Amino acid sequence: MSELIDAVNRLRGVRRSPLAPLVRTVVVILGNSRSGSSLLKEVLAGHPDIASLDGEIEPLLALTGNGFGYNADSDALDALANPAAVADNIFDELGVPQPHAAPAAALQRRWVNRCLLQFPALFAEPAGHRRLTAAIGRALADAAADGVGDEQRLQRSVLAEVYRDAPWRLNYYDDGGAGGGGPCFDEAAKIEEPPFVVPRHQQRPFTAHDAQNKIVLFKAPSDVYRIGIYQQLFPHARVHYLHLSRGYAQSVNGLMDGWLSPVGFFSHDLRRVGQRLAIGGYSELTPFGRRWWKFDLPPNWREFTEATLEQVCLNQWLSAHRAVLASGVAALRISFEQFLASPGAQLNRITDHLGARPMAPPPALRVMMATDAPRPMRWKKRQQLMLELGERRDVRAMMATLGYAMKPEGWR
Repeated sequence: MSELIDAVNRLRGVRRSPLAPLVRTVVVILGNSRSGSSLLKEVLAGHPDIASLDGEIEPLLALTGNGFGYNADSDALDALANPAAVADNIFDELGVPQPHAAPAAALQRRWVNRCLLQFPALFAEPAGHRRLTAAIGRALADAAADGVGDEQRLQRSVLAEVYRDAPWRLNYYDDGGAGGGGPCFDEAAKIEEPPFVVPRHQQRPFTAHDAQNKIVLFKAPSDVYRIGIYQQLFPHARVHYLHLSRGYAQSVNGLMDGWLSPVGFFSHDLRRVGQRLAIGGYSELTPFGRRWWKFDLPPNWREFTEATLEQVCLNQWLSAHRAVLASGVAALRISFEQFLASPGAQLNRITDHLGARPMAPPPALRVMMATDAPRPMRWKKRQQLMLELGERRDVRAMMATLGYAMKPEGWR
């Protein structure tokens, strides 16, 4: 894997950046997996004063020797290795929204570098890299000739050209749907976790001027276990935290669906550390269940390698919020349920907290990282199991701490 990482780093050609000491404001969304953080980040990333990555910091940590299997036995991380290299990779991807598409050459490079994270074994070898670069160039040229201006149409046209001979790979992308269809995820190597994201076309590179007056936004569920790394990356910045919560029933039900998805949320190949999973309701039901851990990897994950799937998922919910609360960081708490009910009001709370200009919510909230069509009360798919988990003292205590009533009729 180290040789493959080296090859990917060479091909990505990330340059040194002087911007890290100049950044003045950072905001980090802290929340459990399946808390709705992808949607909240997507909405906030549209603010003209907020800069963000296309995806999460996770693959950039792997490229620089950080995280599980490198310098940690879980997703918990106290001190970054190679912080300057992490920052360089961040600034290489970091963008600010703009109303028109970036130049074709810049888009081509960003697409190639993103695909290298998703299928490194396929695209890091010379012939595969040449095919990838050519396919993206053709797709962008054809879109320009046809006058395609819609960002999502442009993104789909690039993906269609890149995977013309293997269309089943589209199922690994967020817009392709993480619920199924095609073969299970069984790649020789991966750096980014599926469902994969794609580059945004309507953004420009982050500049030294932006470092003084823009807010840099990050979102990754595993950040709950590494609070403090952004102070290491941006030593002169004020770091704000948003603590995003979601009720246990909705979260655990969503996590269980994700664990059973054949195409999404593959985070850690435990063969790298000689671990074999025997998670009841998962390992014996899926062809990947002995090998792949899904979503975030809490520090106590080894205690759950032979637990039931609902116990694993409940531990992910509990561990995430325990980590945020134990850190003692000042954070604005945002309920995902309230965000869905009144996005404008919650966005006003966030922008007021950050000292940013107000923003209106989009006309419709996009479905992101979904395993099934959104609908109210989806947790009732496993109603009896969720209600039984709700009898646990630790669940009731955390729900109360986060401000939730133990009244199932209100769990949306």
